[in-house]
Amino acid sequence: MDQTTSLLTVFGSEVTGTAILILLGVGVVANVLLAKSGALGGGYIVIIFGWGLAVFAGVYAAAKSGAHLNPAVTVGLLVGPGDTYAPGVPITVASTLTYFAGELVGAMIGAVLAWLAFRKHYEAETDPGTILGTFSTSPAIKSHADNVITELIGTFVLVYIVLRFGDTPTQIGPLAVALLVVGIGASLGGPTGYAINPARDLGPRIVHAILPIKNKGGSNWGYAWVPVVGPIIGGLLAGLFAHVSV
Repeated sequence: MDQTTSLLTVFGSEVTGTAILILLGVGVVANVLLAKSGALGGGYIVIIFGWGLAVFAGVYAAAKSGAHLNPAVTVGLLVGPGDTYAPGVPITVASTLTYFAGELVGAMIGAVLAWLAFRKHYEAETDPGTILGTFSTSPAIKSHADNVITELIGTFVLVYIVLRFGDTPTQIGPLAVALLVVGIGASLGGPTGYAINPARDLGPRIVHAILPIKNKGGSNWGYAWVPVVGPIIGGLLAGLFAHVSV
């Protein structure tokens, strides 16, 4: 493939995989939280396993581009060991921006699809915080500095272990990444809702702001930078650490 075709393939792959990730991830939260849902009250364990399986599906869907699905993963690979993002996709400014664009567009599409699937349940929900909570993350205790640190640590674990997967003698595949996300949610997810992915939070938050949802309230833009900055720093540090770790 020539470079243009390759970048188009990367963009389409990342859009598709991230859309599936967010559709299923936002979907499981909506399923558990929204009024009159058949799974109302399913609890946190259902949510973290739902997100893990969403990653599992998204990684398979975006196999052609290496299934980043996450700008923090792209940043980690950018500064980490190696000179390609996926077979036939060299690390360049153009390919990096293509990954970022595909991830954000895919996240927005996935959030819209989740809203369509639960549209009547969103109409029946009266709590603005619950509605926003299905789309984006928020801290259990608001402290921007601490919230950034929590997101940084969780994303560092995600990206560093993903980079280390490449050193294993066998192909462990999407299931390992899915279980890693479940583990991060179980261990580190409570303080901030473990965005660990700027596109995962920003894309659905934009969609929340745009969609005509009754009783939705504001989109909490004052917090929106935290699940972007924390994961980007975490991915950057993970990539740099991968250079020197054994």
